[in-house]
Amino acid sequence: MNSIIVPEKELNEECGIIGIKSLNKKQLAHDVYFGLFALQHRGQQSAGIAVTYEKSKVYYFKKMGLVNDVFDEDLLNQFPTGDCAIGHVRYSTSDSNNVVNAQPVVFYGRFGRMAISHNGSIINCDSLKSALMRKGYVFQSSIDCEVIATLININSENGLIEGVKRACEQLEGAFSFVIMADGKLIAVRDRYGLKPLVIGKRGDDVVVASESCAIDTLNGEVMRDVKPGEIVVIDEHNNITSEFLPGVKKNFCVFEYVYLARSDSEMDGRYVYDMRYDCGKYLAQLFKIDADVVAGVPDSAVVAARGYAEESGLPLVDALSKNRYVGRTFIQPSQSVREKGVRIKLNAIRNNIKGKRVILVDDSIVRGTTSNKIIKLLRESGAKEVHMLIASPIVKFPCYFGVDIDSKEKLIGWDKNEEQIGKIIGADSLHYLPLEYLIKACNGKKCDYCAACFDGKYPTDVDKFNCGKFLFDI
Repeated sequence: MNSIIVPEKELNEECGIIGIKSLNKKQLAHDVYFGLFALQHRGQQSAGIAVTYEKSKVYYFKKMGLVNDVFDEDLLNQFPTGDCAIGHVRYSTSDSNNVVNAQPVVFYGRFGRMAISHNGSIINCDSLKSALMRKGYVFQSSIDCEVIATLININSENGLIEGVKRACEQLEGAFSFVIMADGKLIAVRDRYGLKPLVIGKRGDDVVVASESCAIDTLNGEVMRDVKPGEIVVIDEHNNITSEFLPGVKKNFCVFEYVYLARSDSEMDGRYVYDMRYDCGKYLAQLFKIDADVVAGVPDSAVVAARGYAEESGLPLVDALSKNRYVGRTFIQPSQSVREKGVRIKLNAIRNNIKGKRVILVDDSIVRGTTSNKIIKLLRESGAKEVHMLIASPIVKFPCYFGVDIDSKEKLIGWDKNEEQIGKIIGADSLHYLPLEYLIKACNGKKCDYCAACFDGKYPTDVDKFNCGKFLFDI
């Protein structure tokens, strides 16, 4: 066997998925479109929709770009009426930023045309793919989703649900996905619950989505979270049944609460807004700083800043104005784009900070580039002092489960403490929220959450799967 050692995993994605099952045929593409709008923060590089019609046919369209760049009214009207539809928004690293890797993946299988949308990262995907290729299977993309689809089809001799279950038993890592096939909508969440997934209703329709905000957008009612390791099946009559994968061990991704999710979403029994507010409140209790005003880095840290301000009694101001038409800095595909994108994305509100000692609250520091430039921007705009508070611990370890956090050498905090990081980013002082307070804000126990990016304790043996140096058989 010859092997090529690749320094970093090619696929490291954070995506948004949605599925709708209706009792009657209707224009579901429009509903999926609005649902994807609500999930746009989870992926900004491609979007796609697939609709089932005439029992086993699938009409789909996917393209690089934001949801409103990919779809317009004329294109949506071309979709046929159907009783089932799924959608996907994708964020990827630059190496896989290609339309061939956009989703949903549509394929012919044992049950005719099938479609699947996936969020997460399968850490043993490379070995599974290599084994399948040696058996003669071919692939046209580099995404985990295509491997999942192949495994489902292979294992469906005794029925589709059995095929899904047996396929998932072979997968290690983080995943949530929706499948439409054989007149059914199937939703699956990994055995750790690392990737979020919720289920709701809108009239007679059943809706499954990455976050509750998508169901809210469709005027639906959130029923519950899909549980870790749960396979939910919505059949032709919209009856809902479920079964579970073996080895379920609850380990929700805490970084979803810190940064990834929308603040108006409810995840696993906790509103993201309330969690972030409490993080800010705890920061105020732990770190009493002599300052004039408090501000948050928009958008995900604004709530934590409000919690700090109200607990400390300091006035909350807007220090930064955000260009709403620019995507998230953290999930831009290259370092050069990140560096150039900060000033394009954020500008200081001078009158609110000039001559003042500013407490700046942010959700996290990953590479440090953004924090350095923001602090510099505030100083250039007249801030007398800039004290930075982070509503999470130091990010010290890479994530292999679907969050684009690089190898540890690219993390500013992997070998540095608060004081050292503070000097690098140019803050007058820097403090992080301890992990125990972050977990407390989530209303949970440490064993309920994956906080590996902070403490290096992964829910599974990542070394077993060569995470960080992936092997491809040739």
